[in-house]
Amino acid sequence: MCGIVGGYRGMDPETAARMLARVAHRGPDEEGRIEVAGNVLGHRRLSIVDVEGGRQPLVTPDGKLYLVGNGEVYNHEEIRESLVNGEMSTRSDNEVALRLVAERGPGALCELLGMYAFLIAGEDGTFIAARDPVGIKPLYWARRNGLVHFASEMSAFDEDWQPNVESFPPGHYWTPEGGLVRFAAPVPPKDEIAHYQGPSEPGVRIPDEILERVRNRLIRTVERQMMGDVPVGVFLSGGLDSSLVAAIAARWYQRRGERLKTFAIGLEDSPDLLAARAVAEYLDTEHHESVYTAEDALGVLPKVVRIIESFDPSLVRSAVPNYILARFTARHVKVVLTGEGADEIFAGYEYLEDFRTEEELHAELVRTIEGLHDLNLQRADRVTMAHGLEARVPFLELDMISLGLSLPAGWKLAGEGQEEKRLLRLAFEGWLPDDFLWRKKAQFGDGSGAASVLKRRMEESVTEEEFERERYEVEPPLRTREEVAYYRIFAEDLGEVRPKRTIGRFATA
Repeated sequence: MCGIVGGYRGMDPETAARMLARVAHRGPDEEGRIEVAGNVLGHRRLSIVDVEGGRQPLVTPDGKLYLVGNGEVYNHEEIRESLVNGEMSTRSDNEVALRLVAERGPGALCELLGMYAFLIAGEDGTFIAARDPVGIKPLYWARRNGLVHFASEMSAFDEDWQPNVESFPPGHYWTPEGGLVRFAAPVPPKDEIAHYQGPSEPGVRIPDEILERVRNRLIRTVERQMMGDVPVGVFLSGGLDSSLVAAIAARWYQRRGERLKTFAIGLEDSPDLLAARAVAEYLDTEHHESVYTAEDALGVLPKVVRIIESFDPSLVRSAVPNYILARFTARHVKVVLTGEGADEIFAGYEYLEDFRTEEELHAELVRTIEGLHDLNLQRADRVTMAHGLEARVPFLELDMISLGLSLPAGWKLAGEGQEEKRLLRLAFEGWLPDDFLWRKKAQFGDGSGAASVLKRRMEESVTEEEFERERYEVEPPLRTREEVAYYRIFAEDLGEVRPKRTIGRFATA
């Protein structure tokens, strides 16, 4: 996992050095930079594969095409086998992506399963920028006077470029000749299971073959993401999603005679901490936990707002304990799996209980997945990469999304007599004790104990008069005094960035 920068039609060495320095936390192990036909590629590396295999920029055997990448391609072995020349110079999965584009063109990016942002430059002036379909890995760009700058984070851009910064759209590639081209959607075509014709109303028994397919698909995606030359841990909140990921990963390690490392955080005796401890004991993991105080949370708050590059209150509240957890975890491993995405696929959020028809619920799930890239995924990426830690999200592999959203939404409707995520829980009966398999969901910031502390203190820091005066500095306007407090911190470093072009905000603050 890495940080990348780039410049189409050039970037002076001083600018490139500044931008790379600002993303050094994403790749603390090594730096690489090259100018190719007047275009610039820069890379900061976090070493997850062998030293030689991970060094970037990567180059094709003929020396004509170069790539810097941030992310992982999980089906790289299958892609390699499909290439005319499958012999690679390195063990890097990113080299497979480079060779795929060199052989078949950027449209072939649709064949990749993974999380990534790529910048590619050629000796003939070729330039390609691309981002994975879900937007798991970040990429921003700024266009001005024929020049285009790219970076993994907004803070990498010089202040005079900030007004031009925009999110690079997920599932697109860009070339100077063809502009933006969409190569894949965050919600893929429906899985073959979509042809199921049986009843799907709430309360109706879900067929065993459906539960088996869901179970097998998640096992496959988790195991595919165990790739790398370093140990892989799991963020374990004690909730359903992270507990299932941990259960699958723990069995994977057990088959190899090893133990999974799990990591949890919370205020003393917080629900998440207690639940995670019990799940870890049941799974026999090497469990690590960190207890923090309200003052700890408040102490890191300004830094967290700057790191996640957002001022949305819900995102900040969950990011604070996430940041402390990532800092603690990075002392032990370089890669973690998380449960991100399960709520969007299997309807885990409490507000979704208000949706009473399958059509409305399905449409809302699609909308939330399409918006993940600049909300939850932005938080998950920034708090981990701030400590040189890579977070992987198995629920959000394209084939998992495809299967999950192909299932009748009636099986996901929650309410009287039907728990949220019933389908997912039933698919993994016997993998966890019932107390944890059927544990009611809590938002991470709530379950870990951070939300109430942060909300109260931040509201107290802004008067009603200040709120009315400052709320219209952003379009759409800031909604609460808490949000104003976070925006003040955000604006200290990114005050010239236009939030509407770069930042997602939840429907409620």
